Amino acid sequence: MNIIIESNHRIPEDNDKAFLGLFRQYEQYIYRMAYVYVKNKDDALDIVQETAYQSYLKFNTLNDLKLFKTWIIKITINCAIDLLRKKKKVIPLNKEVVEFISKSREDIPLSLTLQDLLDALNEDEKTVLLLKYYQGYTFSEISEILNTPLSTVKSVLYRALQNLRKKTRRADMYGQ
Repeated sequence: MNIIIESNHRIPEDNDKAFLGLFRQYEQYIYRMAYVYVKNKDDALDIVQETAYQSYLKFNTLNDLKLFKTWIIKITINCAIDLLRKKKKVIPLNKEVVEFISKSREDIPLSLTLQDLLDALNEDEKTVLLLKYYQGYTFSEISEILNTPLSTVKSVLYRALQNLRKKTRRADMYGQ
């Protein structure tokens, strides 16, 4: 279904139809963004579902349909971060399992992956880096999505890049 945006970019009378059409248009994009954060299909799908729910509830607060993409991405990022925070509260493994895992990992060669690098960043750095290089947004678009001053977005990105450089240098020094 293609939604025709009225010339004044306001939400049409039939909110449900408009929302559904717009959400379907960006559903794969939302899934990809969620997957980058959580790294597994099931959690990414949960985030898509939560994003749909949260955005549907708040759809009437969106005044301009041209902003739907940035608005929905912001909701997706927030849902992903919320899920990651909830997962940090997981009950730890018992002592025997931890010892077994530790022993078995000794034989695995150390390696540095892109995911390891991203995981080393804080949430703000990771978000800005992903929006800039994975999604291709400009600094001003990222500023708008995150509701953050442009100068802050730039400094967060440069700090993230500096942290990544340090991490890769350390890994290179230790032969990883």
